[in-house]
Amino acid sequence: MEEVTVAVRGISLNVLVAGPAGGTPVLLVHGNCSSADFWRPLLRHLPPNLRIVAPDLRGYGRSETAPVDATRGLRDFSDDVAALLDELYPGGEAVTVAAHSMGCGVAMQLLVDHPSRVAALLLEAPLSPYGFGGTRDLDGNLTTPDFAGTGGGGANPDFVRRIAEGDRNDDGPTSPLAVLRTAYVADPASLGSDEQLLLDTVLSTAIGDDNYPGDSKPSENWPGIAPGDRGVLNTMAPNHFNIAADLVAVTPKPPITWVRGDKDAIVSDTSFFDLAFLGSLGVVPGWPGAEECPPQPMVGQTRAVLDRYAAAGGAYTEVVYENCGHSPHVERPTEVAAELLNLL
Repeated sequence: MEEVTVAVRGISLNVLVAGPAGGTPVLLVHGNCSSADFWRPLLRHLPPNLRIVAPDLRGYGRSETAPVDATRGLRDFSDDVAALLDELYPGGEAVTVAAHSMGCGVAMQLLVDHPSRVAALLLEAPLSPYGFGGTRDLDGNLTTPDFAGTGGGGANPDFVRRIAEGDRNDDGPTSPLAVLRTAYVADPASLGSDEQLLLDTVLSTAIGDDNYPGDSKPSENWPGIAPGDRGVLNTMAPNHFNIAADLVAVTPKPPITWVRGDKDAIVSDTSFFDLAFLGSLGVVPGWPGAEECPPQPMVGQTRAVLDRYAAAGGAYTEVVYENCGHSPHVERPTEVAAELLNLL
């Protein structure tokens, strides 16, 4: 891998590149609390003829820390990526895009805004097209009118503090290493010799109201917080990110492969990062009940939207790995590499 610095939209992005300049282009978009280095377990299983382009998004890895305007949803990130493609492929070539978690929302936004740029799309453990939290059913209807329970106020403050301090210890459930071992993967042993490298990606996250986790606002509805307008978690709140209708309507429609683990703790219909689900378990007190505040059916929402995408002329394949968590490319790198090559 080679690292290059590319100036886009007034900021500098660090970009990992590999393979021949004229090779088949593959863009890799990482998720939240990680960086381009999080893709390294997958890269070992890809052939050398591919031209890999893996940027650190703003505020992650070795890219410049710049404010994130959450009122634009994930567009600050997707516009950065589009500008990167303009720099690297000024002829407008379409690329195959593989994305993880929040990065899937960035990739979906890129597809909607720049459909000619995306030849095919691999979505790994994707953020729901209706955003993260605050919706009650497969159609993405809201739980409360002010999107309570979503955005920057939903982050665990001790986890945030420990990232800011660069904490590498495993002395409690909120340590970044413990979260990596329990939430990013189903089996900690799957991290193997990459564990410290992958922990580095988590700790590279820029902390603050303009980055992770973002600001928040008070709410009269349970659990007393509503999304703010700055920072990463607010970009995924349903008031700022709801791309379902645009994704179904996009033309042309590239083929989509959706891969996920059946033990995903972050993106699932029983997500331990959804305050409504935590409320149902009694972890967050005062939960008003399933009628008023049901957990978000994240997987069901994605499937419903992709079914509509297929009915409108697109095509998608869903691949589920047993006993696998939030990061199939770490836990099942050979299988995920095969799915990516099938798309190519």
